Amino acid sequence: MLQSLTIILLHLALGELISRALKIPVPGNIFGMLLLFLSLLKGFVKPAHVRPAVDLLTKNMSLFFVPAGVGLIMYSGLLKNSWEVIVLASVFSTLLVLAIVGILHQKFETR
Repeated sequence: MLQSLTIILLHLALGELISRALKIPVPGNIFGMLLLFLSLLKGFVKPAHVRPAVDLLTKNMSLFFVPAGVGLIMYSGLLKNSWEVIVLASVFSTLLVLAIVGILHQKFETR
């Protein structure tokens, strides 16, 4: 368990370092996930090495939504004033993602 958490946190820390070194507006956790994905893809990290921490984190995933829920409650006044724009942006971005994923899936499926 400790080994799997160490591997995940190490990739997160490396992602943070990359984000700060490149000074681009991409969060370090995105770089960390990409690094972990590449490490798994290339075989540097075996899935069995990170499975205990992954299982624990996914079983308790609901805890990660508590801060977002509190944020929604805190900023409910702001959300009331601009809910139309938020809903429109959410619907548009969802449809855009669905279309792009569908197109890419069709292109990759034909290969």
